[in-house]
Amino acid sequence: MKKYGTKLSVFCFALLLVAVTNIAIAQEAQPPDNVAGNWTIYSKGANGETATQYIELKQEGNILTGHFKGPHQSGGLEGSMNVHHILFRTKTREVLTFRGKVDGKTISGTFHTRAGTGEWQAVRSN
Repeated sequence: MKKYGTKLSVFCFALLLVAVTNIAIAQEAQPPDNVAGNWTIYSKGANGETATQYIELKQEGNILTGHFKGPHQSGGLEGSMNVHHILFRTKTREVLTFRGKVDGKTISGTFHTRAGTGEWQAVRSN
């Protein structure tokens, strides 16, 4: 009985290893969405305040750089793409961190500031 248990454990481990490897290969094979260009962001903060911001994104593979312009501050930004998921931070006096999911010509998600978390949606301008 112990002999079969060991063989079954080795078989299950090998099967799990193959599955994880195939998932990793499939994820690496899919390039990130192209988000380069100009976007208009419509946001609603933790306090209910709404704002319109603008970003210009430059993309090299999964690395993002660009410029952020909001109603009270502007500056550079940096971030990354992971297939359909975007993450970027502003290089401003009050740092804003945006996380979201790309869906064609729109992006939606959450953003974080010292004041709390809000929601945002962006629409491609060009």
